Amino acid sequence: MLVDRRTLLRTAAAVPVLALAPRLARAAVEGRINYWHHLTSESEFKGLEAVMALFQQRYPGISLTQENIPNPEYMSKITAAVVSGSKPDTAMVIAERVNDMVGMGGLIDITDRIKGWDKAAAFPEDRWSGASVGGKIYGIPAFTFVDWMYYRKDWFDEAGISGPPKTMAEFQEAAIKLTDPAKGRYGFGLRGGAGGYQFVVDMIESFGSPIVVDGKPAMDKAKAVEAVTFLSELFTRHKACPPSAPNDSYRQIMEAFKTGQTAMVWHHTGSLAEISGAMKSGQFMTAARPAGPAAHIARLTYLFNGLMSDANADAAWAWLTFWAEPDAAIAFLEQTGYFPASPQTASDSRITGNPLYGAAVETTKFGRLPPRFVGSAGWDDNVVLPEFQKVLVGRSTPEACVDALMTGLEAALQ
Repeated sequence: MLVDRRTLLRTAAAVPVLALAPRLARAAVEGRINYWHHLTSESEFKGLEAVMALFQQRYPGISLTQENIPNPEYMSKITAAVVSGSKPDTAMVIAERVNDMVGMGGLIDITDRIKGWDKAAAFPEDRWSGASVGGKIYGIPAFTFVDWMYYRKDWFDEAGISGPPKTMAEFQEAAIKLTDPAKGRYGFGLRGGAGGYQFVVDMIESFGSPIVVDGKPAMDKAKAVEAVTFLSELFTRHKACPPSAPNDSYRQIMEAFKTGQTAMVWHHTGSLAEISGAMKSGQFMTAARPAGPAAHIARLTYLFNGLMSDANADAAWAWLTFWAEPDAAIAFLEQTGYFPASPQTASDSRITGNPLYGAAVETTKFGRLPPRFVGSAGWDDNVVLPEFQKVLVGRSTPEACVDALMTGLEAALQ
């Protein structure tokens, strides 16, 4: 009998977890709760299965239901739930969305609960900033996205390129050199579809333009135009990206890299399990993102779980804090490659002993949080991405794109 992913995950809590962790002591908390998330890949789903199964062992009296919501639809559904009074008990929260979710009354302040939590000290102060608004905390770190890149080491060796690019200039040169349409090969898997806004914003900052300073628009038009020109011309001028790039989202860029269509792709540590499972040892390697002419930009994004309803607060709190348990963090790591949010867990030998993680360790030394401001999620999805897509398909120019970004940014901050 075929079982879809949602059915599989709904029943995952009943599946015994073997060889993941010692049997966990059972807790007496009871209740029924639900959890909204936007996990995407097969490895992420397997990781959630593992965490849910361990949670069921620890809390047999809690009935946990998960619901997967596609990332592009996530904020729309959150908003609708708040307006209709049908909020879930718990939800996944990324730093870019915290301000908006707090602003609409979608998240509950858990500062006092955290102060009384015995494991709060395992997280350095900077771990909480991404889920904090006005000095109050609205989420507990679950795991870390560490931005990096994958590259086809065998193709680099074949082309006589000594190593991964360190600068944007080297990156462009390598992308062009490794492109061979006759072989169906392209140098870079550009994400021009859903989620692609993040690379536009990253590029703008790497070329020296801030986005927001002290709550006010701060984009430098000349630098932003230079950044958008550089990124878009990989596709429009140099033809170093697949023809499908303007619509390619996560699934497309991953499949293109795994099947030998692209030589480089930008993502984060969470896709390592998927890439490793699909490719041979020695075919690919990881590297830190190349540095821009003004700044070296890569994101360290701590994904949080937050409380949206206090109807079943104790059971919901048990679920939020369970993600901080070493057994849960390592189980999720082994399925996904996602870094634990706690430095104590991140020092596990299964991380430090894996050379593929060297780039992630390097990135933690210079990486930064993504820009956060009220309205950032809407600006990213509804302004940055569509305006950049217009450039890719020839309906706009980098100059017009940046004008629209600046106008949209002013509107978002009002």
